[in-house]
This record gives sequence, structure tokens and C-alpha cells, in this order.
Amino acid sequence: MQTSIADFVREYAKKENSRFHMPGHKGHSFLGCEAYDITEVAGADALYEADGIIAESEKYATELFGTGGTFFSTEGSSQCIRAMLYLAIHYQGGVGRPYVIAARNAHKAFLYAAALLDFDIVWLWPEEMHSLCSCHISPEQLEEELKRHENPPAAVYLTSPDYLGGQLALGALAAVCHRYHTVLAVDNAHGSYLHFLEKKCHPMDVGADICCDSAHKTLPVLTGGAYLQISKNAPEFFLQNAKQALALFGSTSPSYLILASLDLCNVYLADDYRKKLAVAIENIVNVRQTLENAGWEVEKTDPLKLTVRAPKGRTGQELAEQLRHNGVECEYADAEYIVLMATPENTKKDYDRLVQAFGTNLCEYENRAMLRPVQCEQKCSVRAAFFAAHEQIPVQEAVGRICGAPTVGCPPAIPIVVSGELIDENAVAILIQYEVENVEVLKDGSHISLTEQP
Repeated sequence: MQTSIADFVREYAKKENSRFHMPGHKGHSFLGCEAYDITEVAGADALYEADGIIAESEKYATELFGTGGTFFSTEGSSQCIRAMLYLAIHYQGGVGRPYVIAARNAHKAFLYAAALLDFDIVWLWPEEMHSLCSCHISPEQLEEELKRHENPPAAVYLTSPDYLGGQLALGALAAVCHRYHTVLAVDNAHGSYLHFLEKKCHPMDVGADICCDSAHKTLPVLTGGAYLQISKNAPEFFLQNAKQALALFGSTSPSYLILASLDLCNVYLADDYRKKLAVAIENIVNVRQTLENAGWEVEKTDPLKLTVRAPKGRTGQELAEQLRHNGVECEYADAEYIVLMATPENTKKDYDRLVQAFGTNLCEYENRAMLRPVQCEQKCSVRAAFFAAHEQIPVQEAVGRICGAPTVGCPPAIPIVVSGELIDENAVAILIQYEVENVEVLKDGSHISLTEQP
């Protein structure tokens, strides 16, 4: 398999040309990678009009993932999320305001897409809620929601795996979507590797129409590298307009360092990745068992995550600090959980250090606390709220105010209150629980139509 982008970049660096083009470092070393950091010079192709080396590399990626089309992004899944929602909405067309049915644990990039594309959202809520990060939706629940609507949504939008590693029954959910003449769009940011398991469970393998993959999260790709994946069974419109959709939300100066890393990842996946992945998963299974034997409660997750619940008297943040003190940095921690992400690039030393850092848990576990859903009244569209005048106020003063831009950290970047919603007492309590101190709200007297209902 050729590595056309990486080869071109290396050859260009060897020439030691006098660079009278961007970037401004001219290939001179500041970080050490500058010689390989180029722009669209002759022969380098162009990401959004690809017909050369980038198109060739994307073709290899398409074959590796077995999709109808796999397209590169240098701006993460956030760019791909906007692109796939643009495609869904413009494919549907129709009359009236477009809407999307979405699970409530959507990343804030989904809300940014709603603001930019001006669609409404019908939220799906889990029957039981223990964390903002998780939103278990059953096929039966989705079907009941779809039955309520005379016209189908532009898409059903789900997150799987979620930030804690929970996975949905995407095959059955896709079948429901297709019975009701809508597409299934999946935020698969944490699941690029799922196609390479012995039992494939990538969204493209089980019936989803379109998804985003953050390659950099679970594959050896530089931060920002991602895929927009389109199914072989998706509407032809998606394939025909994918590049245009990505270009609409992407920089005209994509990083060739990131593109080269996506290119090199093709070879990584084509070689012995499946074998490496199987070994990594076996290591994680062993660590999970060791932690459980040492008294820790480990959640059921996707194969590359370890999600440990904090026992009575401890928080996930405290566990993260304990691990940090022993040379282990986690992916995410909140009051109840600590999340660790592994890949085949983690070593035996990493796993041994992790187990030693956790040690033995001598604390008891309480019954799992329930989290009340923050089902606030939607007073105006997401777009109207985003583009209205905002002010920042202490969260304790927010009851009765309308949320402007959602205030949430990344990770996990899952909004507690959504733009345009009326903040109530329960919302304030959850915001405080997640240590949010200030919120963006609409200024009093802001010139928007509060009668504009989704």
C-alpha cells in the first residue's frame, strides 16, 4: 500500500527548496516538524478538491473501512458532525423547519451545527440517567418517538460509544430509522477501531448511514485527524456532496502534518493492526479483572476503555489525582467516574503502573445515584439563542433565564442546558453538581422572538 501523502511531504522536505510560500517558518526547525509542514504546493493535491495524492489515500482508507466513502478531516469530528448534518438536512429538503431527533448526550459540536444550519431538535431521554455522558436509547423507544411525527426527521443522531464507553444497539436502531424513512447519523468519535475487531461493530458495519470517527482518539493519528464515513447504502447525495459539506465547515489551510498521519495510518491498519488490537484488548480485560479483584467497580464499556466508578467517600477527580501522583494520566474524571483510554500503543509498563496506581480499594460502594434529567422548556431556537446578545452570570442567579451558549468543559463537552432553554432549579442543581460556576444567558431585553418554538 502506498503512502502517497507522507511520501510527497518527505520528498519535498529533502529538496530543501527555497520556500517562497506559506507557512511562515519556511521549513526551518522550531518544534522539529516544520520541514514536513507544507501548504498546497504543486503536486500536493487539495483536500476539498482532491484528485491526486489525497484522493488516492482516501481511496485506500475507504477500502480499509469497507465504506461507500471515507473522507479525511484535519479538524476533528467536530467538522465531520457539521458536515454530516448538513448533508442530512439538504438531502431531505421538504417543507417547514427541518428537525433532528437526537439522544441528549450529544457533544456541543452538535449544538453548534444546529445554530449554523438552523434546525430544531427533538431530544431522546434515557429511561434511567446516571451521568450526563450516557444516554441509553432502545429501538422500541426510538420507534415510539418516530411514530409521533407526521413527517420524518432529517436524521436520527446518536452517540456510540459514549464518553464512558457505553454502546447502543446500532443495528436495531438503524433498522427502525430505515422503516420510518430517515437516516441514522452516529457520533462514533471514540470508535474508529471498531471495524477491526473480530466481530465488527463499527456504525458502517451495522447499518448506520453516516458517521464521524475521531481517528486521533484511538488510532496513531495526530490530534485533529478524523474521518467522515459514508455507508455503501447511504443516499448517493451524501457521496456526491461530502467534500462540499466538509469544505463549508473547514479551513482552507488543512494541516499536511495531520493528513500525512492519516495517510500513514492506512498502512498501520492494513498490516497487523487486528492482531495488535486483539492483544491490547486482552491486556485491558486482564487489567479489568485485576481491578475488580482489588475491590474496584469497573463499568461495562467498549473494548478500549476502562471506566471505574468511585466508591463511597471518594470522587473520580480524587482517583485521577491519585493516579497522576503515580505517573498515570487519565482521559476524564468527574464526581462519579474516572475514564481511561487504551490502544495497542500502550505498553506492559503502562498497564503495570496503572494497576499499581489504583492499588486496593477498601471503601464500600453505595447504590448508584440517579441523575434527574434537565428537561427545560425550549423558549426559542438554538440558532436564535446563539446569535442573541449574551451575558455571563453566576449559576446561582440563572433560574428563570434563557441559556445562550452552553457552558461546558471539554471533556466531556456535553451540555447540561441547551441554548434557548429556560433554566430551572433542577438545571442549576446539576450545573453546580458538575462544578459549573458561571453560565451564558440571554441579556434581558435581547431582541429575539421568544414565540419561535421548535
